[in-house]
Amino acid sequence: MGATFAFAESRDGNLRKVAFEAVTAARQAADASGGGEVHALIVGAPGIAARAAELGKYGADAVAVAEDAGLERYSPEVFAATSAERLRTGAYRAGFFAASAQGRDLAPRVAARLGVSLASDVTDFEIQGDAVLARHPAYTGKVIVTLRLVGAPALLSLRPGAVAAVEQPRVARVEAVAPAIAPGAARVVVTEVSQRSAAKLDLGEASVIVSGGRGLRAPENFKLVEDLAAAFGNAAVGATRAVTDDGWRPATDQIGQTGRVVSPNLYVALGISGAVQHLAGMRTAKTIVAINRDKDAPIFKVADYGIVGDLFEILPRLTEEIKKARASQ
Repeated sequence: MGATFAFAESRDGNLRKVAFEAVTAARQAADASGGGEVHALIVGAPGIAARAAELGKYGADAVAVAEDAGLERYSPEVFAATSAERLRTGAYRAGFFAASAQGRDLAPRVAARLGVSLASDVTDFEIQGDAVLARHPAYTGKVIVTLRLVGAPALLSLRPGAVAAVEQPRVARVEAVAPAIAPGAARVVVTEVSQRSAAKLDLGEASVIVSGGRGLRAPENFKLVEDLAAAFGNAAVGATRAVTDDGWRPATDQIGQTGRVVSPNLYVALGISGAVQHLAGMRTAKTIVAINRDKDAPIFKVADYGIVGDLFEILPRLTEEIKKARASQ
């Protein structure tokens, strides 16, 4: 039986949540096809090898680590060439990447190098005989497309949060490998990475996201959103495009078709009408709660729970109740 590949994304010397999701997906694919090993790849700066054993907790049997001082930041050519080389020589049936900002750049490069199929932004998949079926939203989330990938390896990039990371502990073999291209020979060099403050929880890592829209009326009222997120304790703050365009929130907070696409366990929409562009970025959340004074707002069509009313009255009370609930645990 062939092995299954997973690219484990890292940042600042640590593995990201999407790395564990990719390994979990690879483990699920391997088990569904009758067994076989899961091989993960980490590419990064010296010291990242210390994180390799963490992938064994999520089902990786072997972890290859390509370390180089020139790989402190993402290098498109080096990462793609190294991933493609591992996939080419390993006779893998399938390979899993994250549909993160980095993964959306990396996975197509790897597929092009190998001349194989790629299903992007996948929210669900299954093994069916010799094929891999991958599902992903299309037409701004109006339909779910099922793609049948034949040939090997079939590559999939997973929407962050679509696959819950599940521990299946084993002791992973760790192997040091050389990057397929010397970082100094790369034609493209990333000189700077602009990202959210380290104090803020990344939208792709958050299990709970609290988002606000124009219904908040003014930028200073986003404190109500931040207070609710803080009450949850593990929540990130998001926003609609209208809000970020008006400068109320940074562009990195935008969720939607032209912003971040997320799949948290809980998504709380506050003062968001539910334009189709915004729904495309969050409708795959496990549970959606909406608060809006307009009972006909489109957001209620996708919400699991809806509250029609004045959010300026509801939010402070909801925040206090969540604080009480957490304090009693």
